[in-house]
Amino acid sequence: MAQTWLVVGLGNPGPRYELTRHNIGQLVLDELAERRGERFRAHKANARVAETWLRPGDAKLVLAKPNSFMNVSGGPVAALAKFYGVEPERVIVVHDELDIPFDSVKLKSGGGHGGHNGVRDVAKALGTPDFPRVRVGIGRPAGRQDPADWVLDPFSSAERGQLPLVIGDAADAVELLVDEGLIAAQQKHHAPRV
Repeated sequence: MAQTWLVVGLGNPGPRYELTRHNIGQLVLDELAERRGERFRAHKANARVAETWLRPGDAKLVLAKPNSFMNVSGGPVAALAKFYGVEPERVIVVHDELDIPFDSVKLKSGGGHGGHNGVRDVAKALGTPDFPRVRVGIGRPAGRQDPADWVLDPFSSAERGQLPLVIGDAADAVELLVDEGLIAAQQKHHAPRV
């Protein structure tokens, strides 16, 4: 039987935050659902969920967007993992990353949270930091702008022009991670662009 993967896009709920840097994880989930013609539906775990497959007859994907605010994402993620019987090593968390340039996608499993409160809360709720992460670069603000304000700002017009490519790359990274594993996905997405 094909394994089930829980793919979670971190972000904040509501139209105020929809197109902000902090919500890029949820934008990636929208892309994954759209590729499969799926829609998100309410789930009792305080999340919106779309159940689908990597390919017909292949790994099952549970695409999830918590309805909670970023800093308390762990509860819905842990509840979904329990509901679907998914171990942490098959919980992929897609999130924004300040320390990666805007147009880059990096993957890792385990390690620290790097100051990301959503990742911190998920690790606490799952009882382990050992879950795969697709880290979508948003870069750091120029000058003295507080990073906490930066992540809640909408994308700039220049960023909006590149956003579909970045979201597509991150969605590809999720699919490759499920299909071929972390190392294969890292080799493709960490390589310099030519």
